[in-house]
Amino acid sequence: MKQYKYKINGNLYNVTVNDIEDNLARVEVNGTPYNVELDKPVQAAKTVVRPAAAPKTPAGAPVVARPAASSSKSGVKSPLPGVILDIKVKEGDAVKKGQVILILEAMKMENNINADKDGVVSAIKVNKGDSVLEGTDLIIIE
Repeated sequence: MKQYKYKINGNLYNVTVNDIEDNLARVEVNGTPYNVELDKPVQAAKTVVRPAAAPKTPAGAPVVARPAASSSKSGVKSPLPGVILDIKVKEGDAVKKGQVILILEAMKMENNINADKDGVVSAIKVNKGDSVLEGTDLIIIE
């Protein structure tokens, strides 16, 4: 439901769009209901394909990548817990500081994770669909 206020020729109109089904919209103008026929059916919003469910171990427990012990190589760490939606680089790729290297979904929002320095991707520590915790090494850049 969306509400709009229009002023036409000095007259104020409060318009509420209740719902739209195919090419028929149910609206209210100043409290009076109307069925409005649209020229074309409304296109559905483009959907993003998300993993169906997080992977599970043979015992049925969810697979969650835990933060690894610190290493001498610098890794791009997860800033918050979430699910890996897409990995934009592969091992051996040269990356620049600020380049998007993967997409992390957290709290129903897609977050671009950027390279923290120039270098070469030496290891990818996660897979698409993995659940990760804050501080988990995602990608190692040398």
